[in-house]
Order: sequence, then structure tokens, then C-alpha cells
Amino acid sequence: MNAVSFTRMADGTRADYQMLDALERDFAAKLPDRIIEGLLALENSLPGYQITRLEHSLQTASRAEADGADIELIVAALVHDLGDDLAPYNHSQMAASIIRPYVRAEVTWIIEMHGLFQMQFYANHLDLPTDGHLAYKDHPWFDACTRFCRDWDQTSFDPAYKSKPLEHFAPMVREIFTREPFDPAIVGEKAVQTHV
Repeated sequence: MNAVSFTRMADGTRADYQMLDALERDFAAKLPDRIIEGLLALENSLPGYQITRLEHSLQTASRAEADGADIELIVAALVHDLGDDLAPYNHSQMAASIIRPYVRAEVTWIIEMHGLFQMQFYANHLDLPTDGHLAYKDHPWFDACTRFCRDWDQTSFDPAYKSKPLEHFAPMVREIFTREPFDPAIVGEKAVQTHV
């Protein structure tokens, strides 16, 4: 196996970093497969619901598709809870970080904020505020996030609902996650500037 010559990044050579860049590009090309593996892992995630977290994700994406959402929103609906296992208290932000380089800013914002917006449906039962999302009522994507949560996410815990299988969504996952990361034509110029 090829390996870099350095033990401190500051001591790396041009050849080291060119080799690492080529390896990283190969690794990044397999991102869609890792996204699908991560979704499959949701089959054995947080218990207590009538369906698995994977089925919840499939239902959310199926509802988005049936409602006429575009591919970016459908894939976002599919991966919106991908952070559940590793970031249980900020899963929304983790999922948004995963999808951010590949979709328009609106979609990233919806995924980043969906955890807060979802609280309107249940937080009262935990003696927590249900209206935190209202701090964003004047945000241009407030209504889109409200719709995401109200129509797709919070309704997708139904064992009787017939969702599409993961295989149906796999080509969409591959299309989104093989895009050029931070393409300004997709994510917007501002998102590219904050990435650099």
C-alpha cells in the first residue's frame, strides 16, 4: 500500500498530497454506496417506533415523491435522519452536512432545521417548547420546511403505509451524490464561498 512520507501534515510533499488527492477522489466516488449502507443500518437503529428508522426514511421519501417533489427533496427526505445513530441530539445538522455539497441551499436548510420544526408535533409531551420554529417565520424557506415536516416527515411512522423500496431510490441517491461537490450552479455562489 502506498503511504505518505510524513507524520505531520506540514512536512508533506507535493507527491504525498497528489497521491492523497487521487485516493480521496476514488473514495468519494463510492459515496453513494456508503449512503445506501448508512440507510440500511437504520434498519437496526433507535427502537420504540412501530416501524424501523429505515422504513420511516423510505416513507418520507415516498411521500415526497408522491407529492411531486423534485429529486433533491426526495433524496433529502430519504437521508434526513441519517445522523440518528451518530448524532442523536443534532441529527438534522449532520444530515444537512452530508447533503450540503450536492443540493440547493433551500434543501440543505430544510434538512438542517427539520428537527426543530418537528418539535411542534410532540415537544409538549416532554414539557418542551413547541414553537421554536416560529423564530424563523419570516425566513424564505419557512413554508417549505413546514411542508416537509407536516406532510412527509411527521406522518411517516405508519406500518400500514406502502413505501417504495430502497432500490427504487438508489438511482436518485447515485445521481445526487455523484454531482460535482459545491457546484455553484447547484448550491449557489454563497455556499461555495462558505465552503472554501
